Amino acid sequence: MRYRQLYDQWNNYTDLESNWKENLQLIAKDEKQIEDAFYRDLEFGTGGMRGEIGAGTNRINTYTVRKATTGLASYIKGAGAEAMERGVVIAYDSRRYSPEFAREAANTLASNGIKAYLYMEPRTTPQLSFSVRHLNAFMGIVITASHNPPEYNGYKVYGEDGAQLNLADAEVVIEHVNDAGDALHIDQRNPDKQLIIQLDERLDQIYMDALKTVQENEEFAPSSNLKVVFSPLHGASGTTVQRILNEVGYKHIYYVEEQMEPDGDFPTVESPNPEEQSAFEYAIQHGEKTESDILIAVDPDGDRVGIAVKSASGYKLLTGNQTGAILIEYLLSQLKEKGNIPANGRVFKTIVTSDLGRVIAEYYGVSTENVLTGFKFIGEKIKQYEETKEFQFLFGYEESYGYLIKDFARDKDAVQSVLAIIEAAAYYKRQGMTLLEVLTQLYERHGYYLEGLQSVTKKGVSGVNAIQNLLKQLRTNTITEIAGISVLSQEDYLHSVRTFTDGRETEEIFLPKSNVIKYFLSDGSWVCVRPSGTEPKIKYYYGVLSGSEAESSEKLQALQNDFSLKMNQYLVD
Repeated sequence: MRYRQLYDQWNNYTDLESNWKENLQLIAKDEKQIEDAFYRDLEFGTGGMRGEIGAGTNRINTYTVRKATTGLASYIKGAGAEAMERGVVIAYDSRRYSPEFAREAANTLASNGIKAYLYMEPRTTPQLSFSVRHLNAFMGIVITASHNPPEYNGYKVYGEDGAQLNLADAEVVIEHVNDAGDALHIDQRNPDKQLIIQLDERLDQIYMDALKTVQENEEFAPSSNLKVVFSPLHGASGTTVQRILNEVGYKHIYYVEEQMEPDGDFPTVESPNPEEQSAFEYAIQHGEKTESDILIAVDPDGDRVGIAVKSASGYKLLTGNQTGAILIEYLLSQLKEKGNIPANGRVFKTIVTSDLGRVIAEYYGVSTENVLTGFKFIGEKIKQYEETKEFQFLFGYEESYGYLIKDFARDKDAVQSVLAIIEAAAYYKRQGMTLLEVLTQLYERHGYYLEGLQSVTKKGVSGVNAIQNLLKQLRTNTITEIAGISVLSQEDYLHSVRTFTDGRETEEIFLPKSNVIKYFLSDGSWVCVRPSGTEPKIKYYYGVLSGSEAESSEKLQALQNDFSLKMNQYLVD
């Protein structure tokens, strides 16, 4: 059993850091834990790597971070002396071992003669993206596991444009990482400390000044009577959000003090995920005390944001699609009012994001482009059109609570989004409307678009096999109906083909390859199957449209019930 041999190799390694040695001793009698920690190398994929913290080849720890950074350093050295001099910006969030992993990355780069710009305190992922561009760095690294549970951490890689590394470059980096050798025995020479440059608050102010450009109506802030509760959920965004809201002049912002300090244990929440109602428990308590209009929560690395709106029955959490629709409506309506909508303006969304955003954009004469799931693909499009001038970026978003308003960052930016959400809510409050009433108006104008998501967790070796088996079965066995509604077409993004059930010839899909399948139904509904790129999960996405909320809700429930049953027959360990 190779995993047991690797366990013994790590356990007997005399120079193993004491904390990882203790971790190995904790799992010494748990064969399943040992297998999961050593049955493979932690995968370094197109977005970097993410995994449970601990000792082992399939865990994130000092040694796997060193191996990843050694591979990255090899890639940078291959790009030449200029790339090495331009260097890498490194940021980290509030998670366990985030500062240690960031320092390990900086030391490894410096050991390879590569300049490293290192933030010395937690900073958000979008600020990392901004910093790469501002400093003209060659790459960026952020240590984060986003909204995953406390036992996780991760390592994301950014290109010189500030976006997550594109697929072509990522594949080359992956080769370098895989060739870096045994994580335990990578030569860690003495780093040249002069190559490690500590970043301080001066860069914070430059980012603040960029954030202020997000405002469409900057005069709203000082005069607004909107009441807002904000929480960073123990993450990296607290001081940044508090500072920008103070600088632009909002007066009635109430902070969830119990959650303002960065803390990788996330002690007051079940999960630091603003997509979940439970993450708003403390915010709701503060909202009720202060009679606030909206509640806002941001995930640990500051790229995702969720909001809840006061209603007669309590605070109602909006979905990522609903928040995106409101932001598109507000931003485009303001641009139209000022006569500033460009003829070639474009909105970007992912293939699993609601079509409501697309029809709102069309209402204002703005086109929409679909990309694969993952904000890197939106960043890639921004760069493409920046060079060709064919389209002008106006807004990008995905259903999983990620939005970008201004492209000085090239990843989803929750701090930008907080500013835009508060301004939109302040504007509509002046009109005597809540954000829920705005959403209802959008549904009445465009139709009741509703979406759903089901996630099934399958951990370990057997889980990986089960998920792969499910996708294999879907490509082998054609689905002709879901909940009694006929399937018109199927898009297989791995093979780049669109097939039809009425006998029409297949069509090519012009998107990067991805292990995703999407079904389009005869009533306008759709279902999409996608394995998570960061967690041991298979995800089912749903979208429906009808003329009423009740009909859409009923249709969505029927689709979810039937499709999940169909998938269960394939999802076996």
